[in-house]
Amino acid sequence: MKRYIDFFKTPQVVPLFLASFPARIAYGMIGLSVFFKAEHETGSIAFAGLAIGVTSVAGSLSAGVRSSIMDRYGQKWPLRILVPGYTTMLIVLSFAHTRPTILSFAFLLGVSAPPINLSVRPLWKAIVPADLLRSAYAIDTSVINTAGVIGPVIATTLSLSSHPQSALLFAAFMMALGGSSLALNPVSRGWIPEKKKAGQKALWTHRSMQLLMIEAIFIGFGWGVFDVAVPAFATIEKVPARTAWILAAMGIASILGGITAGIVSKRFSPLEWFMRNYILWLVFTLPLAFTYPGWSLALVGACLGFVGGAQQVFYWEVLEAVRPLGSEVSSIGWLWTIEGSFMALGSAFGGYVSQEFSPRIALSITPACIGIGVIILIAGKKYLSEANARPSTENDLRAMRDNSDETN
Repeated sequence: MKRYIDFFKTPQVVPLFLASFPARIAYGMIGLSVFFKAEHETGSIAFAGLAIGVTSVAGSLSAGVRSSIMDRYGQKWPLRILVPGYTTMLIVLSFAHTRPTILSFAFLLGVSAPPINLSVRPLWKAIVPADLLRSAYAIDTSVINTAGVIGPVIATTLSLSSHPQSALLFAAFMMALGGSSLALNPVSRGWIPEKKKAGQKALWTHRSMQLLMIEAIFIGFGWGVFDVAVPAFATIEKVPARTAWILAAMGIASILGGITAGIVSKRFSPLEWFMRNYILWLVFTLPLAFTYPGWSLALVGACLGFVGGAQQVFYWEVLEAVRPLGSEVSSIGWLWTIEGSFMALGSAFGGYVSQEFSPRIALSITPACIGIGVIILIAGKKYLSEANARPSTENDLRAMRDNSDETN
């Protein structure tokens, strides 16, 4: 825990968290706000899933491009353009009523999404010592997941109130506040992107990135189905309000999981922790199809949240070790382009399966996709070997950072 104390004592840490947190709340609200908006206007769960899918695919397809721009030019002017655009689209979408207008504005919403989380991640290397980088990733993951707990609760409460459009309007306010604060934060404004080596190959030609992109296809699709299957299941069973506390249980557990990952044993490398935790992730998804939107789904969701929160930390460590130079933002941005695109497909497919067949069938798709992800990573484990070192307690993250700067 001393590492966490030292981390929070580091200058600029707390101001950076405070600056970005409102925008993260907004992102936590978007999925359910769009879902309930579309379902309220049309009465169709399948259409609501499609609306989420359109927003997600638009955002994911442009994520790689937007993150590459940041890796080249910095964060200042991209954030100052995207934040007002996204805020405007949230306001406009809140007043849409027909299917064509909802889908059109949902698409524009995704295209204009500011990469808030992608922007914050590389800033930790600029303000904390290398030996505190794991602590930074762990706390940052927990903050993202905290927003993921608060956001859905607010979104569900406002969407099911007498003024359902207020969910999107409140999200617009939070994005304007947090996005502007981050754009004006001195750490973000002063961030200088890494320089690539002369003649360096494109990011997607690296074997490690190719492996993670293939894995992202199945993980994205599986969790896209899950994201719609849960609110769809609760809506079909006429208990839509339970969606919020099921996702809240999952989110609270993910916060604890992220914090736990920051203090795990040094006997295993980041890759070893990543793979061990991945197996647990698969095990805890297996009961999903046998749950009901009540205590059983909340319990399974909490287990998934805990393991998933830790997995985010290990994933960032592995990615930081294997990514090529000059891709601090774009490495995760292009991975999100793949994962988010298939998540969008999964959302649309999950809405259709839930309505036409059964949400239990939809929930059974998630463990199948994670199982395929396990197979892919085991088969290509050699391409992630840079993340398999077991550094000392004092220099573990410094060694990882050296690897990311000097290899590939």
